[in-house]
Amino acid sequence: MSQKTKTGFEEIRSRYENLRKNDLNALPDVREYIKKAKRESVAEQLVQGYRDAVFFSPKEYDKLIYSDSMIYVAFRSRDNDLISLAYLGKGIIYYFNFKKFKPALDEYLKAFEYSKNTKDEYLRHKVIYHMAVVKSYLGYYKDAAEQFQQCLTFFEGQSNQELHPNEIFNNTRGYFNSLHQMVVCQRNLKNFSAADSLVNIGLSKLATMDDFALERSYLLKCKGISNYYNQNYEGAIPLLRQSLPQLIKADDFYWTSVVYFYLGKSLYDTNKEEALSNFEKVDSIFSEHHFIVPEVRENYELLIKHYRKNRNLNKELYYTDQLLAVDSLINKDFTFLSSRIHGEYDTKSLLEKKEYLEKTSSRTLYLVILLLFLSILFLFLYVRHRKNEKLILAKYKILQQKLNTQTENRHDVILVETRSSNIKSHDLSEEILQNLAEFEENKEFTKAGLSMSDLAERIGTNTTYLSTYFNDTKGMSFKHYLNTLRINYITHLLNNDKKYLYYTIQALADKCGISTRQSFTTLFYEVNGIRPKDFIRKRLEELQEKKEIQ
Repeated sequence: MSQKTKTGFEEIRSRYENLRKNDLNALPDVREYIKKAKRESVAEQLVQGYRDAVFFSPKEYDKLIYSDSMIYVAFRSRDNDLISLAYLGKGIIYYFNFKKFKPALDEYLKAFEYSKNTKDEYLRHKVIYHMAVVKSYLGYYKDAAEQFQQCLTFFEGQSNQELHPNEIFNNTRGYFNSLHQMVVCQRNLKNFSAADSLVNIGLSKLATMDDFALERSYLLKCKGISNYYNQNYEGAIPLLRQSLPQLIKADDFYWTSVVYFYLGKSLYDTNKEEALSNFEKVDSIFSEHHFIVPEVRENYELLIKHYRKNRNLNKELYYTDQLLAVDSLINKDFTFLSSRIHGEYDTKSLLEKKEYLEKTSSRTLYLVILLLFLSILFLFLYVRHRKNEKLILAKYKILQQKLNTQTENRHDVILVETRSSNIKSHDLSEEILQNLAEFEENKEFTKAGLSMSDLAERIGTNTTYLSTYFNDTKGMSFKHYLNTLRINYITHLLNNDKKYLYYTIQALADKCGISTRQSFTTLFYEVNGIRPKDFIRKRLEELQEKKEIQ
């Protein structure tokens, strides 16, 4: 790449690179950067453009779509470092934005495979670090600690080298983040002296540095938690409070909830009102992000005990429901740790509640039981519905991106692409090829009951040559080719002519030549990854938002 071209990319990035994460104002320039990279076919810059799109897009599923584009470009480049970086980026989205640890770890493992032979040791250790973070959160502290030690040694060594200031900064930050995660692992492995020693080393080094406020907050948080376990509550409270602003600014709701929890416990005996306020902030984070870790589960036990003692049945029931939801999430996302959570409190709590309710009228008892059952049922249905809706929306956006890309290249119905063929040009005459093109352009494939013999007769050849042509040139059988044409055609109509959105499924099937409603639904899903009724619903919602329909 020429220096002039490189300068052009740098000039575009300079307009937005200092903006904050999720800032929409950066996206027009990011799109310009991506277009330039596409025009000039430079994979490294195109990957960087998609990374920037991920960073500045405020919508979580947009980030996921851009990360898939990044992976696609990286694979086309055949550059293992770019592929590793792309998988790493998608894993970070799963971890940070969705808090889906297992999918994140899957992406990190792919990134690690492609980084094994890299000369970029910083990239390799960055991948190792993120794998270890997920392992630590899932409770595999011993394995995670070993990997964090590798990162700690590498980043510390690099930060003392004569490198570019940006490289020194990144390696120094990597060192402090690895140090923090080592402290977390050592504390959970009950190696408290080792954890405290690492905290002191980190804070001592950070005392002369001004650029690592977040990293300093992580260590202050660790020291505050250590003081709590040493029953030094007066020492814990200011450290925990001091760590909060940077954690909130970074939108790190994981550690923010942990700090609120330990602040509440440290204040519980001296300032119960403030302690409860902190416990309720933990619940607010859980309600907003549907995320919690086993470490703060006790938060709900303390709230339930408090409101039971004060005979506030409504709040006791609310936090009981929340605890049931918390346990459901922990059992799902933290299988390894959930086996370590004792059920003694749960059993005792249920017996106490039963004894309490038996003293009330039978009507109240039945009502409370019904409310609990309906709450659990509603929560289950609501969670399942939201999960399904998010999945449908993601698939819809991916299909829209595909349709928009196809529309840029061709304004008519999008047909089946032709690939390079082993069939020599004289095998099929120009007249036959022209006849086949006319067959596609005239939408003759929408005729119901069309057979390969019919098509062979129509274009002036025989079924043997036609079958070979489809398998070699189109990469599919005649049946697959025909079904793909039909589904592409009807999808194009649904997306561009809103009158078809009001057709029945059978009418749509008839329109494109498919015999039954069930076959149409099955083929639509196979080609587009989404059911036709879900695509129609999402398309109508999109048009309503744009006020193109009432």
